[in-house]
Amino acid sequence: MTLFRRFSDHIDAALDALAARDAIPAGLDRSAVSVEPPRDAAHGDIATNAAMVLAKPAGMNPRALAELLVAELAALDEVVEASVAGPGFINLRLADDSWRDELALIHELRADYGRSQMGRGRRVNVEYVSANPTGPMHVGHCRGAVVGDALAALLEYAGHEVIREYYVNDAGAQVDVLARSVHMRYREALGEDIGAIPEGLYPGDYLIPVGQKLAAEHGDRFVAAPESAWLGLFRAEAVGAMMDMIRADLAKLGIHHDLFSSEAELQAAGKPAAAEKWLREQGLVYDGILEAPKGETPEDWEPVELPLFRSTQFGDDQDRPIRKSDGSWTYFGADLAYHFQKSETADELIDIWGADHAGTVKRIKAAVAALTGGKTRFDVKLVQMVRLLKNGEPFKMSKRAGNFVTLADVVDEVGKDAVRFTMLTRKADAQMDFDFAKVVEASRDNPVWYLQYANARIARLRKKATDAGILLPAPAAGRLGANELALVKLLAQFPRIVEAAAYAREPHRIAFYLADVAAAFHAWYNLGNDDPAARIVLDNDPELTATRLYLADGIGQIIRNGLQLMGVEALEEMN
Repeated sequence: MTLFRRFSDHIDAALDALAARDAIPAGLDRSAVSVEPPRDAAHGDIATNAAMVLAKPAGMNPRALAELLVAELAALDEVVEASVAGPGFINLRLADDSWRDELALIHELRADYGRSQMGRGRRVNVEYVSANPTGPMHVGHCRGAVVGDALAALLEYAGHEVIREYYVNDAGAQVDVLARSVHMRYREALGEDIGAIPEGLYPGDYLIPVGQKLAAEHGDRFVAAPESAWLGLFRAEAVGAMMDMIRADLAKLGIHHDLFSSEAELQAAGKPAAAEKWLREQGLVYDGILEAPKGETPEDWEPVELPLFRSTQFGDDQDRPIRKSDGSWTYFGADLAYHFQKSETADELIDIWGADHAGTVKRIKAAVAALTGGKTRFDVKLVQMVRLLKNGEPFKMSKRAGNFVTLADVVDEVGKDAVRFTMLTRKADAQMDFDFAKVVEASRDNPVWYLQYANARIARLRKKATDAGILLPAPAAGRLGANELALVKLLAQFPRIVEAAAYAREPHRIAFYLADVAAAFHAWYNLGNDDPAARIVLDNDPELTATRLYLADGIGQIIRNGLQLMGVEALEEMN
């Protein structure tokens, strides 16, 4: 059991003891009690708000409750000081052996240090990317792909069962446009001079092989045939080819989905109609007429009765149509049914969307709340676009796909690890600049390089010690000084960082934390530049060398665990 988890149990036990002797009421809700490092390390090693959040329901003064808790916690062998601060915060200072034991636990658990059971028994569906199958992945999809994949890995590490899902939008007008674009390339493959691709069709060269394949298989059968004769076939062939291309693009980023769900299959199976029927039975869909859109004049507006979902009951600003006037499903109507389908096999849903979909968040959250009775936790994480730069200036890459920069172009330029780590160095909903020069720069200003360099330095230290005949690993933490123990305290935060990041659905917290670890390690390493006695490998003191290498190896383990969550390789050698 990791240190912060252990102290959560200590605080629970102290509260149980107080309740057993009627000092506080039994059965208080403890879900808001936190156990974390104090903001100022001078105040101690662990802080808890237990007295602050429980005082009111207990009918007590917060400081009085804090004093009772301090008396219980001060009796623990590993607590050397327990005190009350301000109106009722509790600070604990621990014996040094507690941190030495935690370093030993990092070595014992290795890749499992930080793994949690907080999500045990919960199945989470994480839907991410879900780009229209009309061409290769472009750089606009890249950030959402990385955020979704890292979040899925983080949730698994925190004990959840995770379904990684991609929703294939293969039922809309855009796939008919795709099929018509492929028909142009099909005619071209048969020798016709098609000239410039007409406005409104997809111009990318990536459709040429699809047209060639259809020409080889069907000859000129569909050249002069009516659209109705070939549209379905060409649509299926094109979507299949595009999804193969998308899977290959995602594989360059190390991303693989468990499930690809088809919108066309969803509609063919009658899922939207079933959802509408169920919602009508609950009184949540009715036939009505929407108000005219703002700015429309009476002459421009023709009122039409449509089936409307009562999304205003769930916080939306107006009710939303689920069908169009021609009877076909609106995007919202189909999306509503899709989320209903996902909720049947998952306890929690997470969608990773581009920021341009912000306007639809409220209505789809309303739909999920209605369809699941509010029992399914549903989060939508919005991801802002990425601006491409080189040395601070806008960077124009080749656009082989037609009119956009592909994800493959970016990965080929700087590598998978640089792309993945950089995409997680800011909150997903914050704007991001991706500078091709900066992300490969060998300097501390480049967070991925600085972190990889820390791990490579640790590997080099191990080799240097091995060459000197110092046996590793050596569980000898007894000679760790104050600087070293401060590093252990930072490492010990990893499990709680994992849980907090998983709960908030924010994988960037791992990147932020690892940046702190890398900076702390390099600062410790660099002490030896000015003071030879502070070097990690000492030729004349193998015992102290083993102790410091034991710590360095623990630091490397945390770096490797964090990078694994981010889908980034931990390099042991760097040029």
